[in-house]
Amino acid sequence: MLSTYHYPKFDYIQPPEQKTGETRRYPVVVVGAGPVGLAAAIELAQTGVPVVVLDDDDTVSVGSRGVCYARRALEVLDRLGVGDACVGKGVSWNVGRTFFREQEVYNFNLLPQPDFKRPGMINLQQYYLEEFEVKRARELTNLDLRFRNKVVSVTPDGDGATLQIETPDGIYCMEADWLIVADGARSNIRRMMNLEIDGKIFMDRFLIADVVMKADFPSERWFWFDPPFHPGQSVLLHRQADNVYRIDFQLGWQADPEEEKKPEKVIPRIKAMLGDDREFELEWVSVYTFQCRRMTEFRHGRVLFAGDAAHQVSPFGARGANSGLQDTDNLVWKLKLVIDGLAPHTLLDTYSQERVFAADENIMNSTRSTDFITPKSKTSLTFRNAVLSLARDHAFARALVNSGRLSVAAFLTESALNTADVAPFNGDMVPGAAMDDAPVHDGAQAVWLLDCVGKHFVALVHVSDPAGVPTATAQSYAALAQGPIPIEVVLVSPVAGAAPQGLRVLVDQAGRYAERYDSIAGTVYLVRPDQHVAARWRTFDADLVRAALARATCNTQ
Repeated sequence: MLSTYHYPKFDYIQPPEQKTGETRRYPVVVVGAGPVGLAAAIELAQTGVPVVVLDDDDTVSVGSRGVCYARRALEVLDRLGVGDACVGKGVSWNVGRTFFREQEVYNFNLLPQPDFKRPGMINLQQYYLEEFEVKRARELTNLDLRFRNKVVSVTPDGDGATLQIETPDGIYCMEADWLIVADGARSNIRRMMNLEIDGKIFMDRFLIADVVMKADFPSERWFWFDPPFHPGQSVLLHRQADNVYRIDFQLGWQADPEEEKKPEKVIPRIKAMLGDDREFELEWVSVYTFQCRRMTEFRHGRVLFAGDAAHQVSPFGARGANSGLQDTDNLVWKLKLVIDGLAPHTLLDTYSQERVFAADENIMNSTRSTDFITPKSKTSLTFRNAVLSLARDHAFARALVNSGRLSVAAFLTESALNTADVAPFNGDMVPGAAMDDAPVHDGAQAVWLLDCVGKHFVALVHVSDPAGVPTATAQSYAALAQGPIPIEVVLVSPVAGAAPQGLRVLVDQAGRYAERYDSIAGTVYLVRPDQHVAARWRTFDADLVRAALARATCNTQ
């Protein structure tokens, strides 16, 4: 047990199938009630899809485990209804500092510009995120959350999958039209289906020590290479909620994991770092190795893999849980359209394609970080130390310092769902990019752009004056909302004004939207339900918007 956290115990309830003896079929079954599985289930339920979640445990994750949640993940959590709880409880930070021996040689700011709703990163123990997600899941009447329900057999077929599930009352059977697998890095479902996960395991070990202490350390990420208190190795420090500090000590491949977890080994390391006068309590200890691996494909018929079940990276860069949440964000809107018969099954192939691309990007960055942090040869070590020595005074060397390239949203620029630009644009909001946030006004109320989009297709149309929109143009906007897959047209303007036919107007008083989207009067952005840019133009053309929608939903044939 932890001194700062009381683990909830979720009730086991006998499944209805065991009471009646019948085999029921469900539209979607999710295996795994971790952060990723719960995110998928919540988003599905919010869109009206009944979903069952199966988990073999009856509480949240043991130990802090996942700690860092990036701005993009927080934006996803906002749409699930748990963002405020996570940011309220977590420790927000934007600045990271890197030290070589006794000197700071490099620092960065994840959010150098103002006017974003969420910070660059928060630190929050994984058990809190899971607790918030469970609470949200229980608010949704079409979400059936079943604890102590262990899947022991999966039989996929062309129309779904049949599962056998073990509970304290015995084994029962259920069927699923679609199965989402989010049961973690050691996925039993992946093993049952004889699916491989390929990649690299790094020959090094790190000790995680969660320490409770009162300290005046700033809310920043601190990383040391070869510090005097742990010579020849690296150390990472993060502050979490409840005055819990996460400390990662590099141990080397020869370290005995069981020995290194013993308090008599851990406490002297911490005292060497903090000093003998600092009072602290040891909260949780673990030893881990790195691995960067992924499945070849994340879709296997009607079985869809997400999170650590599909891909794994080393923890430096906080790319694990953040990437898993983006998996579900990418998957659910596509699955909803397929279930509703509004898109072909090939749309789900793009889930695998886009998220495999993102996984490869994460693996590449994570591998580079790990190679820099844990050099495997004298030549690599000499190069790394030279870079660190030069970084304090030379910008070119600072660009080479790699203590973990932190998680950012993937730019899906090669996606088949994008419509290419036909006019010149500046900035980062290219087709395939995750949207940047911006402060806007909805009437008299100050709101955030990303809180006004998502969950369905939206066309953002920049107008100089909402009151000046011609009636015929307003009618063409309204017609887009009447299609099989509706597109909501939202006007963005630097000035307030009454729009025709009740069109929504967002007022860009601060000019951040115009700046970040290189938007001028006439500019149109079509954005996907997961807040990725699908297409953009300098003038509105309803036929082009419809064509881009068809492309973004695989409805071009």
